[in-house]
Amino acid sequence: MTLASKLIAITFGVMASFGVVAQTFPTKPIKIIVPFAPGGSTDIIARSMADPLSKQLGQPVIVENKAGGGGSVGALEVIRAPKDGYTLGIATVSTTASNPAINAKIGYDPLKDFTAITNIAATPNVIVVNPSFPARDFKTFMEVIKKNPGKYSYASSGTGGIGHMQTELFKSLTGTFIVHIPYRGAGPGLIDVVAGQVPIMFDNLPSALPFIKDGRLIPIVIAAPKRLAQLPNVPTFAEVGLAPANRMAYYGLLGPAGLPKDVVDKIYAAAQKAALDPAVRKRIEDTGSIINVNGPEAFSKEIAAEYATYKDVVTKQKLELE
Repeated sequence: MTLASKLIAITFGVMASFGVVAQTFPTKPIKIIVPFAPGGSTDIIARSMADPLSKQLGQPVIVENKAGGGGSVGALEVIRAPKDGYTLGIATVSTTASNPAINAKIGYDPLKDFTAITNIAATPNVIVVNPSFPARDFKTFMEVIKKNPGKYSYASSGTGGIGHMQTELFKSLTGTFIVHIPYRGAGPGLIDVVAGQVPIMFDNLPSALPFIKDGRLIPIVIAAPKRLAQLPNVPTFAEVGLAPANRMAYYGLLGPAGLPKDVVDKIYAAAQKAALDPAVRKRIEDTGSIINVNGPEAFSKEIAAEYATYKDVVTKQKLELE
């Protein structure tokens, strides 16, 4: 064999080896980082998908909770991981849009430091009030807060969280003023609204729904594509003329920037098949969420749109970290 022939053979051998690596991914367990504590909507959706993804990919898929910094601790671990597909993360509006929009020192750029793989599910958000609040519907709610600027307050999961930023978006659209009371998580804030310590909250539907059902919270308006079967008398923001506020929370898969396309495509295909499992669909939909496996390009655009929206809110409302 001539030297040229040997070089050609070596070149094709190396190329073939790379092809085998791409085709055989994954060859070891995959870790999915949930950037919040166990038990919340983000954690439930991640764990609902873990076993079905494992079956599709042929390797264990392990969920690991890395809470802190409003989701930034877990997000930073994802971007620092090797670009091989073995460490992924769950993307939320808080980690990829609202927190980065208000916190210039968060340590990452949501548009440059991640590879979007696919959204998994979207969750409606709802404005709720304590039964002591003098309104039971959207029209009366607006009349009350417009006549009493600064009199009423609202709870949130903390400055920069989705509840804070969605309420500020609502305020900017309606020209109203209600006072922000940040909590260390949505759970404590919701408890105080149920107890009547704070009258208003813009919360994920899954956590608010049980209190709505037993009459301890009153739903006013919801961010969803259409009215929900669980709340048929509650209008959407689009119906009341506030379409820009009609934004659901997303929960998707992402990896560090520069993830190889073959790896992204394989994980996306596995997620598509996993979401077809009736048990997976039921578990996710039972939380009040909607399955939305949309792929890398669509999910990347979704993240960019949310980030741009909340950057604009920060500017218009002159928001700063408290």
